[in-house]
Amino acid sequence: MYDIRLMEESDLEQVVEIEKSIFSDSWSRQSFLDSLNQDMCVYLVVENQEEIVAYCGLYVVQDEGQITNVAVKENYRNAHVATDMLNELIKYAIDKGACNFTLEVRASNNAAIHIYEKLGFEKVGTRKKFYEKPVEDAIIMLLYK
Repeated sequence: MYDIRLMEESDLEQVVEIEKSIFSDSWSRQSFLDSLNQDMCVYLVVENQEEIVAYCGLYVVQDEGQITNVAVKENYRNAHVATDMLNELIKYAIDKGACNFTLEVRASNNAAIHIYEKLGFEKVGTRKKFYEKPVEDAIIMLLYK
C-alpha cells in the first residue's frame, strides 16, 4: 500500500532521480524547490515504505490548475498509482479555487492520454513541436470540474 501526501523538500533527491530517469528534458532540484516555495503550487508524492514512487504537481492561477509534472516509476505503472495521485491533486487544487485544469502530453504517450481521458480530460488542441529531445507535438487537454 502507498501514501499520497504533499511533497516536502526532503523528497527532492528521489523526485529528481525519477524525473531524470523518465524525461529527456528534466527539471532540476532547484526548479522543484522553487515550485514548492510558491503558494500557488501543489506538489504531491506517492510513497511506498519511504520510497517515492511517483509525483505530480500544478500551478493554480485564479480558477485554473495547470498540471506541470506527472511521473510514475516504471515498476509502479498500470497499478492505478497515477489515477489515484491525480485525483488527489485535483482535490487539493479545487480547495485552492481551481475549477478547470489543463495539461500538455506528448502526442505519442498513449498510456498517459488514456489515464487523462479516464479522469475526464478532453483533447482540445495541439502545440506543434512543443517538446524537445525528441521534438514532438503536445496534445492540450482540459478538464472542467
